[in-house]
Amino acid sequence: MKKLILCLLTVFALLGPTTSYGQTPTQKEISELKIAAEQGDAQAQLLIGMMYAIGDAVQQNYTESLKWYRLSAAQGNAGAQFYIGVMYAKGEGVKQDYTEALKWLRLSAAQGNAKAQCNIGLMNANGEGVKQDYTEAMRWFRLSAAQGDDYGQYRIGLMYFMGEGVRQDYTEALKWFHLSAAQGDAGAQYTIGVFYENGFGVRQNKRTAKEWFGKACDNGFQLGCDEYRKLNEQGY
Repeated sequence: MKKLILCLLTVFALLGPTTSYGQTPTQKEISELKIAAEQGDAQAQLLIGMMYAIGDAVQQNYTESLKWYRLSAAQGNAGAQFYIGVMYAKGEGVKQDYTEALKWLRLSAAQGNAKAQCNIGLMNANGEGVKQDYTEAMRWFRLSAAQGDDYGQYRIGLMYFMGEGVRQDYTEALKWFHLSAAQGDAGAQYTIGVFYENGFGVRQNKRTAKEWFGKACDNGFQLGCDEYRKLNEQGY
């Protein structure tokens, strides 16, 4: 059973609550997982919650998902705490409640969950459940990025690009975008393309821009596809 849970955790590790996964567990594996969850295994409870949230291996059911997340979170599982926070932030199966979302995200972040830290940063940047505070947002993004979170790195780059809470600095922004892009973040790859296309902090180079747009496109980022096609038609 531990081997099964570890295997499924690997499948789910990089997923958000509404992301579909490539290898659906078999009915036998689901049955074994439910037995473990009912016996109080926090990781199994987390995985059952994720399956109901995603709806690929079972019929999507946010209420059932939240039930299993709560059982797991009651045992201190940081992943379950994170997903409860996300559900409250998005209003999935519950009434949208940013204050409740922050409560759960902070519990998860206190255990070092990088995604929770990043989401708290987003809520501070957007003024969701708290007064908008770019300085506080940056603090949380840095905590997330320090653990290698690609989206935390991207958001730091964006704040330097926009001059939100920090002095505008294209060179510093590009540094963070490159860190994120190296992990395959399509938004960061696209943004680097924008930098080269427009000469933001770098010498304008539309061929290099096209290369970055192509990478973003390959990762499913439609704007990258559009820009790649446009530059290709222009002969770059």
